[in-house]
Amino acid sequence: MELTTVWFSLIAVLWIGYFALEGFDFGVGILLPVLGRNDRERRVLINTIGPVWDGNEVWVLVAGGATFAAFPEWYATLFSGFYLPLLLILVALIARGVAFEYRAKVDDPRWRGAWDKAIFFGSLLPAILWGVAFANILRGVPIDADKEYVGGFFNLLNPYALLGGLMTLLLFTAHGAMFIALKTDGDIRRRARALAGGVGLAAAGAAVAFLGWTQLDTGNLGSAVLFVAAAVSLLAGLFAVERLREGWGFIGTFATIALGVAGLFVALFPDVMPTSLADGTSLTTTTAAATEYTLKIMTVVAVIFTPVVLMYQGWTYWVFRKRISVEHIPEAVPVTGPVAS
Repeated sequence: MELTTVWFSLIAVLWIGYFALEGFDFGVGILLPVLGRNDRERRVLINTIGPVWDGNEVWVLVAGGATFAAFPEWYATLFSGFYLPLLLILVALIARGVAFEYRAKVDDPRWRGAWDKAIFFGSLLPAILWGVAFANILRGVPIDADKEYVGGFFNLLNPYALLGGLMTLLLFTAHGAMFIALKTDGDIRRRARALAGGVGLAAAGAAVAFLGWTQLDTGNLGSAVLFVAAAVSLLAGLFAVERLREGWGFIGTFATIALGVAGLFVALFPDVMPTSLADGTSLTTTTAAATEYTLKIMTVVAVIFTPVVLMYQGWTYWVFRKRISVEHIPEAVPVTGPVAS
């Protein structure tokens, strides 16, 4: 297998990890004003992701860095053409991260309420915009013969891309509800479980529409198999949560996102950014790649450090695996970060 294909696959794995892990973070943030009826309940919800949210964001940083090093032409065209949506995502993630750290610094309902809004919008915007961005990559964007993006922001707001944004929003919300049901106890757990079923059905409808559209436009046999497996996983997860098996329900939505994203990359290959112009130039794994020497050095580094990072993150999830409820939250708001807020 060529190193360009290897690194395309590794970048796909990084995005799969990011969406499957950060997806439930976004879902928890979106559901904060829905399931958090009072401050103690909102603190429970924040504490479910408090130990892991920043580690989950590392996946997107590594994905961006790997794209820059392995496929510099892809990186340059992507970040110049998608500058505004990516900037909005960055600002939203920064606001959300600051909110986690500063929410508990002042014992004032208005202070906490303002940061709760930052968590909500800082989760909502990326959940939509990531879907819009990836849908446009699959659909193709105006790239001229010089490999330059020549479109504008509103070129990205087409029906297919907006459907992609709706799909990721609903999937992440359902994923977050599953995670809350898995990580909490008491009334929050029951409400999250009920919400997961309803949102999950809506997500299934949006996913079938978007993935079916993708398959008809750019799909192949491999993507078709992965899309069908993603649909089966989602239905199995919804069935499991109805049977009060939150762990299997969470595995179902996790597998749905992982298989769906994998299918999108299979449908995209060997392109990395196809052009929508008749006289344009599509970027492929070959034409957008760095030198073979660069790819060899990166491969050695990845083989050494990837297992270490995976083991550390797995250990983090194991340490913070127990359920929490409002009984674990003191009345007074301690001056700490999100883990104890």
